[in-house]
Amino acid sequence: MTERILLSPPVFDGNEQGFVRDAFSVSNISTYGNLLVQFEAKLLAFTEGYQALATNSGTSALHLAMRLIGIKPGDEVICQSFTFCASANPICYQGAIPVFVDSESETWNMDPVLLEEAIIQRLKKGKKPKAIVVVDLYGMPAKFDQILSLADKYQIPVIEDAAEALGSKYKGKFCSSFGAFGVFSFNGNKIITTGSGGCLVSSDSEAIKKAKYLALQAKDNVHFYRHQEIGYNYCMSNLSAAVGLGQLEKLEEKVRSRRKTYERYVQMFSDFEGINLLAEPEGVRSNRWLSTITIDKAVTGFDHEDVRQALAAQQIESRYLWNPLHLQPIFKGCPYFGGNVAESLFNIGLCLPSGEMLSELDQERIVGIIKSLRKV
Repeated sequence: MTERILLSPPVFDGNEQGFVRDAFSVSNISTYGNLLVQFEAKLLAFTEGYQALATNSGTSALHLAMRLIGIKPGDEVICQSFTFCASANPICYQGAIPVFVDSESETWNMDPVLLEEAIIQRLKKGKKPKAIVVVDLYGMPAKFDQILSLADKYQIPVIEDAAEALGSKYKGKFCSSFGAFGVFSFNGNKIITTGSGGCLVSSDSEAIKKAKYLALQAKDNVHFYRHQEIGYNYCMSNLSAAVGLGQLEKLEEKVRSRRKTYERYVQMFSDFEGINLLAEPEGVRSNRWLSTITIDKAVTGFDHEDVRQALAAQQIESRYLWNPLHLQPIFKGCPYFGGNVAESLFNIGLCLPSGEMLSELDQERIVGIIKSLRKV
């Protein structure tokens, strides 16, 4: 069999086309329109009632959060190292310096013990961090009880990068609502997509109002063009929101499907030593955006690159786990707190196909290829 299997392809099997027709019928496809208003309103069901501003990317939303917190050149912002570069790039947009923190092994997210170590060490140097960027990696919520307790203790605002975690919950509360600001991504491979897009979430309605002002080029509310601040072209289009409305209607179905995919992988690998999947801690519901495995080469006789190549040879897409940011050439010299948890995960881990259209037969094919690599 040579049918291509992608990692996380978008699926459009809802009312997307109907909403798009609505957008075209009123000839409003830009950054204003009723569908955009509807999309932002329906997102509130997954943000614990926080206010939402739809943006053209998750990165744009993160940048707006940095701007609203008041990050300035020379400031320091603590950031999870085990994540995509978009979590840290907006820190640099503001001329600030990322301070990277390693992960803990239970959720793969920011280690609260190391977070406090980083805060204390920066305070000793007279550099109080201006914010903490925490990521819900692959849809798995971080340890928010401990992290928010530290943020409150040291009076440092938290930005929750929930780009991968729409629909995930921590102790019954939806991800995105654990900090001063939360962020979603609706990129093409996320659990729902608007083609490209994102969202900024906050309980502070005035902050969201200011974010919208900045996202629309900071144009004053007068009948001519007047600008008193530097703004950005960061708002989502009405056309993208139309796609998002159709996707959002089926979010819970998509979450259930991806969680079932994860559970099948667990069952299929249950008799195969040396391969492990990330379990949920008590009180956590991950959307299981991507199912990931770690491989103990000493037990299996093969590593993640062997698996990647074997799957690629059969037209099956897989992907390494995130390469830690503190190891990236662009961030060389930035402070780092931790050991080698993130680095170790990068060296042994792999993301497997996880889309909601993935069949049980597809999974059997994937797992069969992996199991066939065992050296006898």
